[in-house]
Amino acid sequence: MYSTMPDIPLTLVRVLRHGATVQGASTVSTWNGRSFDRRSYAEVGERTARLAHALRTRLGVRTGTRPESEQSVVGTFMWNNARHLELFLTVPAMGAVLHTHNLRMPAAQLIYTIRHAGDEVIVVDAGLTGTLATVLPHLPDTVRHIVVAGRGGRAALAGFTGEVHDYEELIADQPVDYPWEEELDEHTAATICYTSGTTGNPKGIVYSHRSTYLHCLQVAAPNRFDLTHRETIFPIAPMFHVNAWNIPHTAFLTGADLLLADRYLQPVPLAHMIELGRPTAAAAVPTVWTGLLAELDARPYDTSSLRRGLVGGSACPPALMAAYRDRHSIELVHAWGMTETSSLTTTALPPRRVDSEEEWSYRISQGQFPASIRFRLVDDDGVIVPNNGVATGELQVRGPCVTSAYHGGVDAPQRKPEADFTPDGWLRTGDVGRISPDGYLTLTDRAKDVIKSGGEFISSVELENALAEHPAVVEAAVVAVPDDRWGERPLAAVSLRPGSGAEPADLRDFLARRIESWMVPERWTVLSSVPKNSVGKYDKRGIQDQYARGRLDVVHLSRHPSGGTTAREPGLIGM
Repeated sequence: MYSTMPDIPLTLVRVLRHGATVQGASTVSTWNGRSFDRRSYAEVGERTARLAHALRTRLGVRTGTRPESEQSVVGTFMWNNARHLELFLTVPAMGAVLHTHNLRMPAAQLIYTIRHAGDEVIVVDAGLTGTLATVLPHLPDTVRHIVVAGRGGRAALAGFTGEVHDYEELIADQPVDYPWEEELDEHTAATICYTSGTTGNPKGIVYSHRSTYLHCLQVAAPNRFDLTHRETIFPIAPMFHVNAWNIPHTAFLTGADLLLADRYLQPVPLAHMIELGRPTAAAAVPTVWTGLLAELDARPYDTSSLRRGLVGGSACPPALMAAYRDRHSIELVHAWGMTETSSLTTTALPPRRVDSEEEWSYRISQGQFPASIRFRLVDDDGVIVPNNGVATGELQVRGPCVTSAYHGGVDAPQRKPEADFTPDGWLRTGDVGRISPDGYLTLTDRAKDVIKSGGEFISSVELENALAEHPAVVEAAVVAVPDDRWGERPLAAVSLRPGSGAEPADLRDFLARRIESWMVPERWTVLSSVPKNSVGKYDKRGIQDQYARGRLDVVHLSRHPSGGTTAREPGLIGM
C-alpha cells in the first residue's frame, strides 16, 4: 500500500517563509555595546529577499535545486548578529551553500577551508577585516567578492584583487520579494562546517536542507531545548561553531525571539544582556558559564528571566551546575554533540519519578539520545557491548542528522576515511563511555588524545611535532590535564639531550613562535625518558595518572614569553 501523503521537500525555504510571516512579530536583537538593535522577523524576511537579489544579480552567485547542481559557496567571517542571521537564511534558501568560518582558526587552516570548500564570496564584519587581511595573499582565484558588513574596515582589504562591497549599499536598491527555490531537492547542500582540524586538516561536513530541518525539530523538542514562540533564546555559542548548534534556524522556525551578542562575549556585557534582554534560555560552552558565574556572584544582576542554560562543547563540572542552581536558580542542562552530528544530540534532562540524588546522576551525564539517533558502544575487538550502564566502548552513531562522509573538496564530492566510519555506515565518534538501559550517555574517555580547552580543540600531535623541532628535545608527549578555568589544558612532558641546558621557558618561547598563543602549554615537566606502552607509543594515560598523583615535578609558566614562571608543583623528578 502506498501512502497518500505528498512528497513535499523539507527545506530551509519553509523555515524562512514561516518565520518571516507567521512568526513575523518575533524579533532578533543584536547587542551594540550599550543596548540592543532590534529587527522583527518580518523585517529580516524583507532583507533576506534584498540580499538574495544582490547575491544573484550583482555578485553572480550560482544556485541549484539538485545535489548535482553547481552551487556557489558563500563564506562568512562574522560574529553573532542580525546580518549573519540574514545570511544563515538567505544563502541556503536561494539554492547556494553557506560556509561559516571559525574566527579562531589558525591562518593556514582558514586558507585551507576556503580553498577546500571553494568559496566565491566572503562576507566579513567590518571589525574583522584586519584578521581576514592576513590571508588575502593566499586566497584562491575563486574568491571574487568580499562584502563588508558594518562601517569602516575596507582599507584593510586594499590588497584584495577582486571586488569589495558594502553590505548595506549592496542590498539597498533591491526588491523586497524574491522567487525562493520552492522546488529545492531536500538533499541539496545547505551549509558546510569544518571540524577544528586537531589531527590534521579540518574536515568538512555538508548539511542538507533535510538534515537541517529535521535537526531544528530535534532542537526545539520538549526533551531537547523546548523552544516555542513564548521563549527568548540567547545563543552565546558562536554562529561559526556548528551554526550555533542550529539555534538561529530553530528560533526562526518556532518564533522564539533571538538575542545575539555580536563580539561582546565577556562576562560583564553578557550579564547586562541577560538583565536587559530577559532571555528565558541560553547556550554556551562551560568556560563562558564559568566566567559569567564569577560576574553574577560579584555584582547584583536581575537574571530572573533565565530559567535554563544549555552547556556543551566539553564536559561541564558538576560544581558549576550546582552553583548556578543553588545561587541563581538557573538550571544548566548538559548536552553532547559533534560537528558530524549537526551539533546538539543528547541532552541530560532527568526522567520522571526519581529522587534528588538520582536526578543529579542523570544531570551530570551527557544525556539521553533522541529517537532519530541509532547508537551503540563497540569495544576494542569490534564487539557491540550492552547498554547496561556499566560496559564501556567507543560510541558509534547514525541517523538523518549524522554525516555519513566528509566533503572531498571542490574536485571530489565525498570521502569516507576508515578511521571515522565503519563498513556498515556508522560514525566512529572517538568518544568512549557507557550507556544506561534508558539511553543516557556518560562519556568516560576519548579514543583520541585531543585537548578540549574552553570549547576549542588543541592537537597534542601538533604540539609534539613542534617541540620535536627544538634541537634540545629528544622526546615530547603532550597530554590533557584538568584546569579550573578552561576545563582542560595541555601538559608537556619532554626529555632533553644531555648538556643542552634548555629550560621549560626556552621550550615555551620556541613554541610561542610557531603556534597560536592560546595553545601553548602552561604546565611543563622534564623527564629522563618519556614512558612508553607495550607497543612503543608514549604512555599518555600513565603520564596523566602520574600527574594526578603528584608524581611529576611540574613547572607552571605563562603562555606568553614575557610572563615568566608563576608556580611549581612539587613532585618526583624524572619519575
